[in-house]
Amino acid sequence: MGNPTQRLRLPAVALAALLPAVLLGSVPAAAWDRGEVETFAVLPAGATGPEGITVAPNGDVYVATFGFTTTGPVAGPGKVYVFNDDGKLLRTLSVAGTSAQLLGLAFHPSTNTLLVIDFGNGNVRSVDPVSGASSVCITVPSPAAAGLNALTFDAAGNTYISDSFQGIIWKKTGSGCGVAAAWVTDPLLTTGGTPPFGANGLQFNKNETALFVANTGDDRIIRIPVSAGTPGTPAVFDNSINGADGLIIDRDDNIWVAANQADEIVVVDPTGKAISKLGDFEGVSKAGVPRGLLFPASLVFSKNRQWLLVTNLALDIRLFGLAQSVDSQWTAQVKRYTVSKIKARILGFENDDRD
Repeated sequence: MGNPTQRLRLPAVALAALLPAVLLGSVPAAAWDRGEVETFAVLPAGATGPEGITVAPNGDVYVATFGFTTTGPVAGPGKVYVFNDDGKLLRTLSVAGTSAQLLGLAFHPSTNTLLVIDFGNGNVRSVDPVSGASSVCITVPSPAAAGLNALTFDAAGNTYISDSFQGIIWKKTGSGCGVAAAWVTDPLLTTGGTPPFGANGLQFNKNETALFVANTGDDRIIRIPVSAGTPGTPAVFDNSINGADGLIIDRDDNIWVAANQADEIVVVDPTGKAISKLGDFEGVSKAGVPRGLLFPASLVFSKNRQWLLVTNLALDIRLFGLAQSVDSQWTAQVKRYTVSKIKARILGFENDDRD
């Protein structure tokens, strides 16, 4: 019968011919084309990590900061930095009467009022976009327990606010100020995960038949069906977006999500299928400036919709007594915070030559 080992040996030439085929069969034929992340703006020295971002009707970009540096929290009032569409700093707003912890912000589509979430005080303030003067505009019944995070609007001008701690979507009816009421309360909007924020970025689809909500700690997108303005039962729409944070929806109902623990933007189509992954972390410079994406928190399209603008919160979660994340030792090196930009294109796969 001979030596079994000898019978299984292949000639060197045959093995060399076979090896590329084996390797090609085990390696994907293509990778995500992640585009090129550029720096849109570097925040001034002394600024804390940027979280919320919005674009004004004239194209100026407003960035709210969360009040934490690598050494811990700072004192209020909160700061909003205003840039032109080329990333030039125009002014700094010290938002009078607020804590240092500002999160989501947006211009109301009916009134052009700048609304800014004061996370530390559990309310939403109306802010003068030039002077920074502010007043409480929207309140919730339990501000001390609230974790107000992001806000959006429907076509009728009602305001919706995510509550990351209580698992609530609050609704303020009408375009004016006042007390919001619980619109949806559900366990799917809370989390026991890390980072410890449940309901976060949120937006309606084009026909307002659903509100999509990112759940950061659970790495999920939650879909809330809507019929004539009335919400149905929330359900999991997508899983496994690592640290799903800011969320926006384009004109084709594709959902763009900032994955703050993966340092990338994930785009899924209306069925929940991933169709693009954009950006990545590219290190921290010797001057302490992040390159690429580092704990991306919020995102918005530029006025001309050619660019996607992304805040790099670069937050070291160890400041909250949590175990480190894979980025914590990098975020601890940050000295100046950034807003990134990337072409707002769904790029799909690079060099995809599959049939």
